[in-house]
Amino acid sequence: MKITSKGLYVVCFVHVHHSLATFHVPPSSRLAMAASLARPGNPGGNMRALAISKIGPIAPVPKSEGKGHFERHQDRDEGPLAFMRFPIPAPTADQVLIKVSCCGVCHTELDEIEGRTTPPYLPVIPGHEIVGHVVELGPDVKDLRMGDRVGVGWIFDSDGTELENLSPAFRATGRDANGGYAEYMIVGEHYAHRIPDVFTDEEAAPLLCAGGIGYRALKLTGFKDKKTLGLMGFGGSAHIVLQLAKHIYPNSKIFVFARSQATRDFALELGADWAGNTSDMPPEKLDAIIDTTPAWAPILASLEVLKPGGRLVINAIRKESKDVALLANLDYAHHIWMEKEIKTVANVTGKDLREFLKVAAEIPLQPKVTIFPLEDANVALRALKAGNIQGAYVLKVGRD
Repeated sequence: MKITSKGLYVVCFVHVHHSLATFHVPPSSRLAMAASLARPGNPGGNMRALAISKIGPIAPVPKSEGKGHFERHQDRDEGPLAFMRFPIPAPTADQVLIKVSCCGVCHTELDEIEGRTTPPYLPVIPGHEIVGHVVELGPDVKDLRMGDRVGVGWIFDSDGTELENLSPAFRATGRDANGGYAEYMIVGEHYAHRIPDVFTDEEAAPLLCAGGIGYRALKLTGFKDKKTLGLMGFGGSAHIVLQLAKHIYPNSKIFVFARSQATRDFALELGADWAGNTSDMPPEKLDAIIDTTPAWAPILASLEVLKPGGRLVINAIRKESKDVALLANLDYAHHIWMEKEIKTVANVTGKDLREFLKVAAEIPLQPKVTIFPLEDANVALRALKAGNIQGAYVLKVGRD
C-alpha cells in the first residue's frame, strides 16, 4: 500500500488474472481506506477476501431449477469478484473487529458490480449480511465485549438520527466500506447488533438485510390486520416477510407472485394463501403490495391489482433497465388514479435492525438458506443472477 498526494494505491495479488494489480483510491477516500486496511506492523497478518475490482455486466448464465441448478456455472475464477488478500483491519475509537463466520448474498451485490449503485473506490469487499464474533475492541467501545456474537447489516454508519437511513452521512456496508466477503471486518459498535441465541449463524445472516429491509417495507405499507397483502417476487426478503406478516397479522390474506412454479410451491408451503405468476390476476385485489423484483413489469402488474387507496412499496435499491420501456404503458386513470400510492424503502436504520431481530426471535422466523463456501462467492452470485432461487444464499466464511 502506498499513499501519495494523489491518493492511495493498493497492490494486491488478483487470483482471477494470476497477476499483481494496482488500484487507485481518490484522495477523498484515502483516510477512510487507509484506516480500514492499514495496521502498523500488521500484527494480525492477512485475511482472505473476495472483492469487487471492476464495474461491468455479469455474463448471463443459463437458468435451471432443481438438483442441477448450480452445475452450469461452477467456475470460481470466472468472476465477477477477484480473490485477494488484505491486511486485517484495526478497530479505532468505537469500532470493533469482527471475525466473520458467514455472510449472506444479496441482489444489491449485483447492483454494485454492474454499476447501478457504484462503490466510491475499488477494490472494495462486498457483503452486508454479516454474522461473526467480536475479537478486538477499539479504545472507546462501551457496550460490546470480546466474544459477543454480532451481526452487521447494510448500514455501516450514519448520523444516528431517526431518519439516518436517508441522511447524506449514510454509508453502506460492502459498498462505501469493506464488508463481509472476508475473514474479518470492522464497524462501529452502534451498528454491530447482538444476534439472538435462537438462530444459527447461517440462519441469522439473511435477517441482517433481507429481513431488516423487509421489516421496514412492511411498516411502510401501513398494513393492518384483516386486509390483503401481496408479495411481488419471492426471494430472500419476501420469504421472510411472509412469515413475519403471518405472525403480526394472523387474520390477513397473503398472496405471492413469482415466475417459477417451484418458487410458488415454496410460498404455499410457507403459508401463502395464494400463489401465481407475476402477470396473473389474484382472487381479489390487494390493500398493499411489496415489490422486491429488479424489473419494471411487476410495477405495472402490481398497480393493476391494487385496490383504490392501496399502497405499493418498492423494496429495491435500484431497478434494472432492460424492461424500463414498459413504463410507456402506464395509464394514469387505470394504474394510479383512485388515490393509489407508490412508496419506496431506502436503506435501514440501526433501530430497524434491533427491533426486527427481537421480533424475529420471538416468532421465531425460519429462513431457508443455501450455504456456499467463501471461495464459491462467484458461483452464488451467478446463480442469484440466473434467478429462480428459494430462500437466501449464505457464504460460510469462518473455518471451523
